[in-house]
Amino acid sequence: MLAPVFNDDAKVDWPLHLEKMYRFWGTLLIGTMDYNGSPFDKHIGHNIKSEHFDRWLKLFDETIDTHFAGPKADEAKHKAKNIGMIFKYKLEGIGS
Repeated sequence: MLAPVFNDDAKVDWPLHLEKMYRFWGTLLIGTMDYNGSPFDKHIGHNIKSEHFDRWLKLFDETIDTHFAGPKADEAKHKAKNIGMIFKYKLEGIGS
């Protein structure tokens, strides 16, 4: 479900994207302050629907639960849920 959006539509450069994601989550969760930018802007103009964010969040939570436990893991899942909700709301507003 997500592969066509990332690979075909957005044509994501995965090594670059993963590095940005590491910096983003490092800044949010441990205060590295290595990330700057606007992650939402990258999502505008792609065929992203509510169900894409729901799937992303499910995969995100499964990955966290598989590899991590504790307060930071819980914080990561909470922040991801909030980010997904905000992005969905903003994208619905743009599409209206």
